Amino acid sequence: MSGAGGPRAVLIGTMGAGKTTVGRLVAASLGVGFADSDELIEEQAGKSVQDIFVEDGESAFRALERATVARALDEHGGVLSLGGGAVLDPATQALLASQQVVFLRVGLADAVKRVGLGTGRPLLLGNVRARVKQLLDERTPVYEGLARVVVDTDGREPAVIAAEILTALQGDLA
Repeated sequence: MSGAGGPRAVLIGTMGAGKTTVGRLVAASLGVGFADSDELIEEQAGKSVQDIFVEDGESAFRALERATVARALDEHGGVLSLGGGAVLDPATQALLASQQVVFLRVGLADAVKRVGLGTGRPLLLGNVRARVKQLLDERTPVYEGLARVVVDTDGREPAVIAAEILTALQGDLA
């Protein structure tokens, strides 16, 4: 269960899983706010995630991400979507242990289709398909280990995915 003031649900998964799109639908259905950790980071930093990676480096981004996610888990009472790599941080993993975590699982073909050429995605430089496969292989076990609910997204409409999440969490979200 989420603590007082914490999110009703936390969506995790790799890029292209649909966390932001589905998260907005789940939040609207619950009548609560939606927050995306990457958007929160951009607001705080005053620049895009891509610019943070290029100008400050990935380690600076990850430190900012760790602090932003911790604050959102403590303060945001709606639905929270995390950037794909946020769950790799051990401190974030510990904070997620008490949350309603939903893993949106996406296969390689759908993920590549959804992210396109990776414009604005700093971790997708080079061969997009190979890099997405690498990220899926590295991160899927972490996502599965943190999730209370796993929802497959391949070939499915966001509204159907959101309905499945709401059904799965209904008892905990009531």
